[in-house]
Amino acid sequence: MKPVVLTCGEPAGIGPEIAARAWARLADRVPMLWLGDPRHLPADCVHEVIDDPAQATDVSARALPVLAHPFAGDATPGTPDPRNAQGVIDVIARAVDLVQQGAASAICTAPIHKKALKDGADFAYPGHTEYLAALAGDVDVVMMLASDALRVVPATIHIALAEVPHALTPALLRRTIESTHAGLRDQFGVAAPRIAIAGLNPHAGEGGAMGTEELDWIGGLITQMQAEGYALTGPLPADTMFHAAARARYDAAIAMYHDQALIPIKTLDFDRGVNVTLGLPFVRTSPDHGTAFDIAGRGIANPSSMTHAIRLAHDMATR
Repeated sequence: MKPVVLTCGEPAGIGPEIAARAWARLADRVPMLWLGDPRHLPADCVHEVIDDPAQATDVSARALPVLAHPFAGDATPGTPDPRNAQGVIDVIARAVDLVQQGAASAICTAPIHKKALKDGADFAYPGHTEYLAALAGDVDVVMMLASDALRVVPATIHIALAEVPHALTPALLRRTIESTHAGLRDQFGVAAPRIAIAGLNPHAGEGGAMGTEELDWIGGLITQMQAEGYALTGPLPADTMFHAAARARYDAAIAMYHDQALIPIKTLDFDRGVNVTLGLPFVRTSPDHGTAFDIAGRGIANPSSMTHAIRLAHDMATR
């Protein structure tokens, strides 16, 4: 099995330390390599610089394999250095090259800080997901947040709430449903995916009393896709579709906007949630948290989400 390539993420955040601690947990189970500047790893990280990704599988059992990518500056925990912004961006692109060339099996990305990248390198993308989609050839992608408790997909992602009703179209929702269905089937091994779809408005519009999108087109699209063979339910009130009994009735939920999706999974399983990008021509996962500048460098960051993200990337690539 080819290694999972771990991108360094923002060097001033917790990315380097949770990568080191995740490797310590998974060393004998998942081959991996870390892509970044070795100077940014914790001082106690057992690592070994390699020249070729093919060396990673043998090295991974005894040390974190590091494919060195020199950065312009050092890493000061909690304080991003603008000189490192371009390095962070370039590492992501290099990881994509490795997996597309077949040198790695999947990508697991450490958290980035969008403002630091914009300030230091004029980063033009709202986040990781959009940049990866561009690197893959401007493909249509969806962001899934996955854990043992819940899989959820927001139909719209990093936009202002006021823009959601305009951005949410029948074409977008159809693509989101199709991508989620394909991802569940092909990458999660769910033979006949069941997908629940939230309404846009409170109480799914309550018959038009609180909004009409559900009546105008969301319900009709769901009915049409049910006739095409998709196992869909909805539109459902978002406030009643995430308790335990409701979650047992579907394999993934599609929400209409960012917080409608992320609040339930971060409440249910904050430490083990994983960000999965569906629709890419390669496997990509990421821990479901940010750079945590406030605790960076203190050795107290929880590596559970990173550990689960690496394991899921390996499992999806194997599948």
